[in-house]
Amino acid sequence: MEEVKRLIDDIRNGKILPVYFLMGDEGYYIDRIAEFIGTNVLTEEEKGFNQMVLYGKDVSVDDIVSNAKRFPMMAERQVIIVKEAQHLSRTIEQLAPYVENPQPSTVLVICYKYKKLDKRKKLHKVLKAPNGLVFESKKLYENQVSEWIRKVLKSKGYPISHKASILLVEFLGTDLSRIHNELEKLSVVLPKGTEITPEVIEKHIGISKDYNNFELKKAIGEKDIVKATRIATYFSQNPRDNPFVVTVSLLHTYFTQLLQYHGLNDHSPRNVASALRINPYFVDEFQVAARNYSMKKSSKVVAYLRELDMKGKGVGAYNMSQGDLLKELLVKIM
Repeated sequence: MEEVKRLIDDIRNGKILPVYFLMGDEGYYIDRIAEFIGTNVLTEEEKGFNQMVLYGKDVSVDDIVSNAKRFPMMAERQVIIVKEAQHLSRTIEQLAPYVENPQPSTVLVICYKYKKLDKRKKLHKVLKAPNGLVFESKKLYENQVSEWIRKVLKSKGYPISHKASILLVEFLGTDLSRIHNELEKLSVVLPKGTEITPEVIEKHIGISKDYNNFELKKAIGEKDIVKATRIATYFSQNPRDNPFVVTVSLLHTYFTQLLQYHGLNDHSPRNVASALRINPYFVDEFQVAARNYSMKKSSKVVAYLRELDMKGKGVGAYNMSQGDLLKELLVKIM
């Protein structure tokens, strides 16, 4: 993310602002920026007296301002990092007077996760250079995450196959922090330069390269009953690693996108990838699935999946096992 790189480069080059307000739905970048500031602005010797971490659920805005107005001890600056500041959402506007006239020797970092400031209000308007800045951390779309994985691994010296990156997204979702933790594990156990393949992921992360939602979705789209049944059987034997509600949710998204595909006038790969917000790698699969499932059938499948989702949560299922639910799912879809 270019904005993150610029922000970090500025701090590294000594262009440090008094207030950093980090907000938004993607916690990963908020954590990384706060961590970078906490690690790099002060020396290890200075941190003992001049670096403080506060938590929004334990303090008030007045507490934060009071600490921010202190002078550093035997150092040029002090750093105050406020984590979980979203708990202060009702009173966060009270920070505006301080931002208008901040303590020049304090670096105040506000981590305001999963929320955003109201741009119409005063705090957002005064959070600009030279007093501070607002950084909004936005969630990546699913079709952007596999490319993000590739870039992160490349920076660490690891190539990754396309199928492997898709497999990680299918299994781990779009939570960048969770994905980053798994990539860190790989970089610890694998020599630099090792290609990350589905086999490597299966061995070191525990995601089966053959029995996963990615392969099940593909088998259903191709109407490959034998393969789909084999995967469903594996899922029923390993329910903790393959929760039914997750499978149903992913298939619901898939058939909803298939409905969108049928509604497109332009079925060129580029337009399909853009309209459905999918990786171009998947366009061929949607073309195949569209031949096997008409718009009417796709609509029925979406209704089946909603019904099965309720059963998977115990509504009207009469204690059906995951195996029985999966069998019913395949019968109704295929």
